[in-house]
Amino acid sequence: MNVIFAGTPEFASVALQRLLDAGFNVPLVLTQPDRPAGRGMKLQASPVKQCAQSHGIAVSQPRSLRLDGKYPEDAAQARAAIEAARADVMVVAAYGLILPQWVLDTPARGCLNIHASLLPRWRGAAPIHRAIEAGDSETGVTIMQMDAGLDTGDMCLIERLPIAATDTTASLHDKLAVLGGRLIVEALEMSACGGLPRTPQPAEGVTYAHKIEKAESWIDWRLPAETIDRRVRAFTPFPGAAGLWQGETIKFWEGRPEARAADAAPGTVLAADAAGVVVACGAGAMRFTQLQRAGGKRLAAGDFLHGFVLPVGVQLDATP
Repeated sequence: MNVIFAGTPEFASVALQRLLDAGFNVPLVLTQPDRPAGRGMKLQASPVKQCAQSHGIAVSQPRSLRLDGKYPEDAAQARAAIEAARADVMVVAAYGLILPQWVLDTPARGCLNIHASLLPRWRGAAPIHRAIEAGDSETGVTIMQMDAGLDTGDMCLIERLPIAATDTTASLHDKLAVLGGRLIVEALEMSACGGLPRTPQPAEGVTYAHKIEKAESWIDWRLPAETIDRRVRAFTPFPGAAGLWQGETIKFWEGRPEARAADAAPGTVLAADAAGVVVACGAGAMRFTQLQRAGGKRLAAGDFLHGFVLPVGVQLDATP
């Protein structure tokens, strides 16, 4: 099978590598344009582009695929490359561009999407983050036949994965990336034999995983500790969970909730030593064992407190 691959981040590059290892022919890769990154803000190729180039695969990086949009020349060039590839199918994983109808119709077997949720739950941009934030006990990967809607296509394969109490978006991402790579290989092998099933998504249980905004990183200490714990894990590694003390931002990384009774106001520092920084919440408290000050590195609580005075009894400032 000729497979066009469209994706951008590490999650997608794992699937691309798995397809190549399985022997599928990938004549063309679509990925987002290079973006500035790092302290020097130098242009950096996406993980998918890096993978494609290491295998000598042609890469197209259109800013849009809409022929009537803002970048029609990009779309026209991409269309020529897609048509020339004569693909049996396009595999899409966290690509970042909306596929117009002409793209969906070009491959002989259409477009298959690797989606990191149990559809129809968590359609949209941030399914891994939102599943952890909501306290879901499980998630998974759905291989979906794409249509013009937002993650509304028929389900082809689906596999569940439990969410551990310590999972962060980073750890769960890695598990789902491996699962997605395995499932898409199975799906293409089934499709080649004419046996890939398709089941319409149910109308019940639809939720949307809206894009993560930086403003969500600020911790509302009035929430229960269990809720704050989920948000900390959901926002690791991006955008991180943050608080303020005397106008300086503190990132709160690894931690755990504690069911302790405290009369202190939410946001009050109850303890600060090598065992962790304990902050009162609306119910219970959070013990943070890894923290970071603005411009600094993530440090264990004891090391963090050597360079940052956080007195017991103070109340963390209200967030912006």
